[in-house]
Amino acid sequence: MKKTLLALLFGSALLTSQATMAKNIVIGAPMVAFSDKWQTYLQDAVREFDKAHDDVEIKLADANGDPARLLNDAETFIDQKVDALLVVPTDPNIVKVIGRKAKRAGIPLIVINRKPLDEDMQYVTSYVGSDEIEGGRIQANFIVNTLDGKPAEAAILMGPLGQDAQIKRTQGNKEIFAQNKNIKIFTEQEGKWDRAKGLEIAENLLAVNKNLNVIVSNNDEMAIGAVLAGRKLGLKDEDLIIVGLDATPDALDYLGKGLDATVFQSAAGQGMTGAEMAYLAAKGEKVPSVKWVPFELVTPDKKRNTKQNIKNSVSINPNGKDHIVLSTYSLRYLKRRNKLC
Repeated sequence: MKKTLLALLFGSALLTSQATMAKNIVIGAPMVAFSDKWQTYLQDAVREFDKAHDDVEIKLADANGDPARLLNDAETFIDQKVDALLVVPTDPNIVKVIGRKAKRAGIPLIVINRKPLDEDMQYVTSYVGSDEIEGGRIQANFIVNTLDGKPAEAAILMGPLGQDAQIKRTQGNKEIFAQNKNIKIFTEQEGKWDRAKGLEIAENLLAVNKNLNVIVSNNDEMAIGAVLAGRKLGLKDEDLIIVGLDATPDALDYLGKGLDATVFQSAAGQGMTGAEMAYLAAKGEKVPSVKWVPFELVTPDKKRNTKQNIKNSVSINPNGKDHIVLSTYSLRYLKRRNKLC
């Protein structure tokens, strides 16, 4: 009897010990800013991945847009000997510094959303994001098709100068506009991703140039600011084409009400997939050096489907068939959570 009791106690202790030991993967996640609306959706997805996996702990840190703080957060995690780093950088240049330190410590580095410089990819285990140039092309092609040859003067509202998204989305816009002689770029202004700044810039531009009839924005928040500027000045929706990028919930509410189109960038897709890459790399598994999450045009007629897709983190393929933005681990969890099966 005593032997049986001891065996049961030993077995129970062993199971408890194994359960405790099971949560043995720690991922340090320095994030660019908790206050950035789009980034909060990405961060929530990372937290959801954490909740779905009993053997991992993901520690998020807020740099509040400060490169020095982000670097300090990354160094702290490296000193703590985390199993992987999951980083949304403040700017591309900081990746090299973090990457060198992580590489010396033997810690995999996963970068999300803001692509490192090509020469710095040697320090990155995997990059997860969307092709920013293609996002800009999608915006510009919508504008070209909407204008249908009519003359236009366009303003480009840009994110913080030097950021990968600002450079490449603007590049995609200008590449398409250059192929269409009816479109003249009147100005390019830095709106810093901010709605209030977008409103201020757009209001000034529309007051100065009565021929300005196109505003394309590197993100949705600045585009919403442009919509509000048009309303403030009493302009009709049909007098001004405004296109954003991100397909945030707020932007979808403005879609068809001043905002003509946006481009879906899956924050949940990037966050979940990035967390998965960090998780797999921490376990010593091979991960792709680049994992693309596709952009997609969203017009008012697609608003309802897009809202559902954002909820489920599933996107609609242009050929009409559903395809999954997220990868295996992420989708498995989302199916359980949303009962998609």
